[in-house]
Amino acid sequence: MKNRMARNAETFVVKIADNKSATWQGSVTWMEEQSEQDFRSAIELIKFIDRALEQSEEKKKQQ
Repeated sequence: MKNRMARNAETFVVKIADNKSATWQGSVTWMEEQSEQDFRSAIELIKFIDRALEQSEEKKKQQ
C-alpha cells in the first residue's frame, strides 16, 4: 500500500501570504506540472488541489 501511495503522490507548495476574514490567502504551486495559482480562501486552495489530483489521476489512467 505504501508504494502505491508514493507512486500516486503529487507535490504542492503552499505559500500563505495573509490571513484575513478568518481564512488564508496566498499561492499554491503544483510542482509536477509547474502550475501556480493564487487563492483567496482555504476553500479555493482545496478546490485547486482537488482538481489537480483529478487531472493527475486521469492522466495516469490514459497511460
